[in-house]
Amino acid sequence: MSDKGRHEDRSEDSFEALLRESARVTADYDADQDDLEATSQSEIADRAALRRVKGFSTELQDISDAEYRQLQLERVILVGVWTEGTAEMAENSLDELRALAQTAGSEVLDGFIQRRDKPDPATYIGSGKVEELRNVVLSSGADTVICDGELSPSQLQQLEGKLKVKVVDRTALILDIFAQHAKSKEGKAQVELAQISYLLPRLRGWGDSLSRQVGGRAAGGAGIGGRGPGETKIETDRRRIRDKMAKLRREIAEMKVSRDTKRQERKRNNVASVAIAGYTNAGKSSLLNKLTGAGVLVQNALFATLDPTVRKTHTADGRIYTLTDTVGFVRHLPHQLVDAFKSTLEEVSGADVIVHVVDGSHADPFEQIRAVRTVINEIGAQEVPEIIAINKADVADQEVLMEILRKEPNSYAISVKTGFGIDALIHAIEKTLPRPKIEVDVIVPYNRGDLISAIHEHGEILSEEYVAEGTAIHARVDGGLARQIQAMQE
Repeated sequence: MSDKGRHEDRSEDSFEALLRESARVTADYDADQDDLEATSQSEIADRAALRRVKGFSTELQDISDAEYRQLQLERVILVGVWTEGTAEMAENSLDELRALAQTAGSEVLDGFIQRRDKPDPATYIGSGKVEELRNVVLSSGADTVICDGELSPSQLQQLEGKLKVKVVDRTALILDIFAQHAKSKEGKAQVELAQISYLLPRLRGWGDSLSRQVGGRAAGGAGIGGRGPGETKIETDRRRIRDKMAKLRREIAEMKVSRDTKRQERKRNNVASVAIAGYTNAGKSSLLNKLTGAGVLVQNALFATLDPTVRKTHTADGRIYTLTDTVGFVRHLPHQLVDAFKSTLEEVSGADVIVHVVDGSHADPFEQIRAVRTVINEIGAQEVPEIIAINKADVADQEVLMEILRKEPNSYAISVKTGFGIDALIHAIEKTLPRPKIEVDVIVPYNRGDLISAIHEHGEILSEEYVAEGTAIHARVDGGLARQIQAMQE
């Protein structure tokens, strides 16, 4: 048996052993919270088991005969162009690219930053630096170069022609990570739409095979009316890709109906919504788990969770509201993803409050805040009230923490891991939630427990007292509940 075969057998045996052990441990857990945690660990194990193996490639699924980018990210070299800001900002950007590459399953060998006023329009880093990079590729044995920016089709072709290895830009790398982590049908469709939107202008083929024109009998024996120059191969492939994109948009629009229906139902019942947004790996899913016990997958990786999770919770006085964990943002988030994930991002723009989670231990948290607010503005959510939750306060630099608290007036230092500041954050959320506008002071008979429950769930209790005639309630309620109370009194 070959080494590859033995490696696959060992991987399968290890994975099966891991599943058996996970099942045995899960069966011993009694508490619901333990069950949720076991599920999360199982998902992490499954994801790790599907990581790339050296010698294998992960290709985007072909929908034509064209040659697509095969994202076989194994041994990579990172390249960035520093055009503005400080050297530290440029190094932070390349460090983030390193984290993205490792999340995609690659082994990072080295990284370089080229100082330029603007990227070279032909080769991104300039012809001289391309020669230097070629020597590094040869000496290190790298098979992929990842550029910290979005390359034009001509830049991609020029670099691959000179370096003789695969070249991938930041956008393709992020799309590849999303493709690996998408789990729901809607998420997979959104990622596929974003991928082919990115690939369409970069469509290539071998030699001149995509520039041949075919018509008449060669095109299928169409006869009269079917002869003529016909389409080139690349035109045919582009048309098929556009047809695929149209189909995906229809599917996403159909799935969006269900999400919109649920959102409208919450609005109709006056259930307030809180969206947890923020930079990727800042701790959004961990915060949702802390506040609601949702059991969402938590992993120290970029874009670990893509599908939004909605959980119901309530305020201290019993008023119901929802918390939604949304997809993480990142600096220069590809516009293809913003367009494709529009229906998912509407959970943010349609929320009553945004809890913006910031990684307080990051080298440049202010850049994270700026990047997230850029996306929030793009999706039209800039008017939604925002609360800054500075997570990882237990390991953050205290001077940086205090600087954020000074510059961001509605900000709170928290640690999901230790529980520090969580109560203050919950109080801030409840205080920021929209308040019912109609004030009522009424005695509800004891046989109308349904009305008492509705006031607690959807209203704001100002005072409550039990008297002989019933429950004396002073509260703020919405119009629908006020009409029910009025009908009871008639």
